[in-house]
Amino acid sequence: MMATNRYRYGEWRGGPDPLAPPYDVRAAVDAVGNDVLAGGSLRDALRNLLRRGPQGDRGLDDLAARARRMRREALRRGNLDGAVTRAQALLDQALAAERDELGRRDDSDARFAEAMLDNLPRSTARAVEELSEYDWSSDEARQMYQQILDGLRRDVLEQRFAGMRDALRGMSDPQANQRLKDMMGDLNDLLARHARGEDTTDAFREFMAEHGEFFPENPQSVDELVDALARRAAAGERLMRSLSPQQREELSQLMAQAFGDAGLATEMAALTDNLRALRPDLPWGRREQMRGQQELGYGEAAGALEEIADLDDLLDQLGQEHPGATLDDIDVEAVERNLGRGSGDDVRRLRELERELRRQGWVTRGPDGLTLSPKALRRLGGTALRTVFSQLDGGRRGQHDLRSAGAAGEITGASRRWEYGDEQPLDVVRTVGNAVRRAGPATPVALAVEDFEVVETERRASAAVALCVDLSFSMISEGRWGPMKQTALALSHLVATRFPQDALQIVGFGRYAMTLSQTELAAIEPDMVQGTNLQHALRLAGRHLRSHPESEPVVLVVTDGEPTAHLSDDGEAVFCWPPLHETIRATVSEVDNLTRYGATLNLFMLGAEPGLRRFVDAVARRSGGRVFTPDAEDLGRYVVDDYLRARRGRRGR
Repeated sequence: MMATNRYRYGEWRGGPDPLAPPYDVRAAVDAVGNDVLAGGSLRDALRNLLRRGPQGDRGLDDLAARARRMRREALRRGNLDGAVTRAQALLDQALAAERDELGRRDDSDARFAEAMLDNLPRSTARAVEELSEYDWSSDEARQMYQQILDGLRRDVLEQRFAGMRDALRGMSDPQANQRLKDMMGDLNDLLARHARGEDTTDAFREFMAEHGEFFPENPQSVDELVDALARRAAAGERLMRSLSPQQREELSQLMAQAFGDAGLATEMAALTDNLRALRPDLPWGRREQMRGQQELGYGEAAGALEEIADLDDLLDQLGQEHPGATLDDIDVEAVERNLGRGSGDDVRRLRELERELRRQGWVTRGPDGLTLSPKALRRLGGTALRTVFSQLDGGRRGQHDLRSAGAAGEITGASRRWEYGDEQPLDVVRTVGNAVRRAGPATPVALAVEDFEVVETERRASAAVALCVDLSFSMISEGRWGPMKQTALALSHLVATRFPQDALQIVGFGRYAMTLSQTELAAIEPDMVQGTNLQHALRLAGRHLRSHPESEPVVLVVTDGEPTAHLSDDGEAVFCWPPLHETIRATVSEVDNLTRYGATLNLFMLGAEPGLRRFVDAVARRSGGRVFTPDAEDLGRYVVDDYLRARRGRRGR
């Protein structure tokens, strides 16, 4: 009889939700685009996508906030000097029990012992040292005294070697000491060979086969072993440095007495030195100020400091502040260890989002981190253009629907035989008609090369457009940076998709001017250096127009301030406020050059300063151009509409 499979169902516990919808990658790209179009930095927008998370939560910021909260809780866990305090408490109990026992005797030896106890040093460590040769009368007191050193020794070793208790279970003290010395001797030899660059693969395997029970973490390589041991050793060093000088002295003396075995103490010191040399990047010398009512023993205090160090590393990874940082830098195991499995799943989902963005071609990674790909920039430009067109009166102006974009020519109604290299639309009716006339009315219709005809088009006249945009700091301080970016991206997308025969050049200007690609425009950030060098921008605009002599020349200028900088004869920018006469003359000279060339020069004035008003009015009269004074939110509508008007009103050439 065939066995029947049985299935049991229960509540979902932990891990990613298997029914959760996948991230909407396009929505994530649009969220970045909205930040950029609102005036934000492209770098910050991409960074914020991962920091906030694609749904606005469960991003890196949320994980970092939880890590900071856990760090605060760890700092309030207790006092670091608990090891000394506990030693003092045990010593007081041992002395009290011994005095009780001595009080029941009336011999001179008892009185001498009491006098010795009364004259013990106030220092716990020195008192413990002086009592090392004392002949205890009380068995209870002797056990308490022995517990001071044995407990501290055990705490230190268990803090360094997580599996020590199980590894030494059932052994006598001499056996346990010898086993520890053998293990640490082999360990120090392995680490020394690893530090010299030797191949330690076989040696590591042999070491784990003999001493693996000391390391329940089950490291798979020497590096993993070093990492686990070094973090614990560094926590012990930080504990010592976090104590006051007096507390540190007390604990150091107590630990020296606890490790009375010279061989074991030597191996421990050598191990610390080896680990420090192999992992100098760990915070060996950092101090922490922990607060709390509970007295933490050595192992508890060092464990708390190790947890704090892990959280500090995690916060650094989640911060993604260092150059070239990626989500792959985040240790998911450390996230799960400190913040829980759900947080590790959140990191994996963010990694998957970044991978999917790259796989689908929305972002690329370069030396400076993530940036939008041309595909994403086209989507961003389309969004900007739709936003601008939504502001236009479509019923009055028409021809603003992106769906009407076609080939770079007007259809004449005629057709002609297809020739190799033709890009005109195919005339389907005439093509099929040619095949039927050639081969007769039969199905299927067999097409031959000579049957194909294309629609004849008449090439539309093209325009060479220079859009000069002000990149000075006042543009962002007055809330004009976002509309400027949106306008430039919208116009760039319109030219690329609807008027590909036109040549658009975006010129940004602050103290100097520069030509900008669409990618550079999306990533551009405000220039904190003072200066509005319109002269340099118009010079670059003129070079662009003259490189397209058969195209209609159009110059559009977006600015919120009068010119305050110009180029000197040596090419250096000269800045002055209020503007120098030389700056105005140099700028007007470039205006005259463009006017003589026949360029249409229109200015979009975003500021209201009288000096700017006088300047743009004078330029408009001199060049025959126009001045627009839109609100920042209407800038895109004005610029795109003016570009379309300029194309319709182009000169005959």
